[in-house]
Amino acid sequence: MSIPQQGGGPIERYEQLAEYLAEGCKPKDDWRIGTEHEKFGYCKDTLLPLPYDGPRSIKAMLEGLRDRYGWDPIEEQGHIIGLVKDGANVSLEPGGQLELSGAPLATIHQTCDEVNEHLREVHTIADEIGAGFIGLGAAPIWSHEQMPMMPKGRYRLMTDYMGRVGTHGTQMMYRTCTVQVNLDFASEADMVQKFRVALALQPVATALFANSPFFDGKVNGFKSWRSRIWRDLDAARTGMLPFAFEDGMGFERYVDYALDVPMYFVYRDGKYIDALGQSFRDFMKGELPALPGEKPTLSDWADHLTTIFPEARLKKFIEMRGADGGPWRRLCALPALWVGLLYDQSALDAAWDLVKGWDAETREGLRVAASVSALQAEAGGVRMHDLAREVLAIAEAGLKARAMPGAGGMVPDETHFLNALQESVDSGSVPADELLEHYNGDWNGDLTRIYGAYSY
Repeated sequence: MSIPQQGGGPIERYEQLAEYLAEGCKPKDDWRIGTEHEKFGYCKDTLLPLPYDGPRSIKAMLEGLRDRYGWDPIEEQGHIIGLVKDGANVSLEPGGQLELSGAPLATIHQTCDEVNEHLREVHTIADEIGAGFIGLGAAPIWSHEQMPMMPKGRYRLMTDYMGRVGTHGTQMMYRTCTVQVNLDFASEADMVQKFRVALALQPVATALFANSPFFDGKVNGFKSWRSRIWRDLDAARTGMLPFAFEDGMGFERYVDYALDVPMYFVYRDGKYIDALGQSFRDFMKGELPALPGEKPTLSDWADHLTTIFPEARLKKFIEMRGADGGPWRRLCALPALWVGLLYDQSALDAAWDLVKGWDAETREGLRVAASVSALQAEAGGVRMHDLAREVLAIAEAGLKARAMPGAGGMVPDETHFLNALQESVDSGSVPADELLEHYNGDWNGDLTRIYGAYSY
């Protein structure tokens, strides 16, 4: 979840909302890669989630990273709730999931180095306090009652609201983890093409990264329970956004959609003001019940955009949101997949050719089937395994065309970061399949074995 947005003066014209998004347009040489990933922290002796406070806690982790590695703290109401350094930040999900939001970097070599350095720092501090961290799409054993709540005002508001608008919202907040990548666009037309490809192919990412077949201590019947959760969370702010594929899609059309998403809050003077269910359109007119007579700023608009959760999300960049959290190799593979597809025009055109004939029912059908069956999914006559093979080949070609070397020039491009995904396509097996094989085999149904086998 995002930290409060900063800066931005008053909104005086409706057009400023779309202009804010359009400010993300930049030339190709300035395109960057921002990788984010979340992970669950737990106490090594009890295998229970880390509390916020105490000698073995999330707070101790943040303070350790601050003191040992020079991160600057972010505080809310006297509580440390995040860290910033060199364009990156560490933040907290509602149940204490620790998230790295990486700096905007030029190559996947750099972003993978960043991930590796962060996990090394986390492992060092965690070892000292008797904690561990694991990358999975959903907490395999912990109940909702066992999860702590982080001291962030927006989470208190969201927790209450989630129970009113869906059946799985608090599961998403407290017991899931994801990996995502944020990518740039050159123009409105470039944004539209990338956004459509991103939405249409999120089910492929869901399938390849599926890593949450357990929940509440048992097999749940889905390869990606995290993806399943998103389908019954809040229909007003989730989904595959069929309007994005209609004529007239652009910054203004996304603004119209975002304005119809009910608000959560307004952030003022370090506090979150309850605006649950209220309208940003009313806010624009100075008629928001939470702040009568006051009009929004651009930072309020930026905050509101962070409370929208479709499979791909538009800000001043595009966020790919379809993948479960997972092991180290897949934290590097996700940016490789999407950079390969979207940052080379020939690859982007080929990806669009794959999906441009699909209707909304096929896109949604693939989303649903991917959560259940991963690479064995099928919808609208499209077989996921075949689709994933084609998508991966396009991504590989895109990375070869980028020709971004690493390791001082010893590695000619970024294609090796796709190896984990190629192994899945070759075998038909994704992380969830491997977990189920262990569960039904050498673990003898003992899910606690997952911590020793899959922690970072």
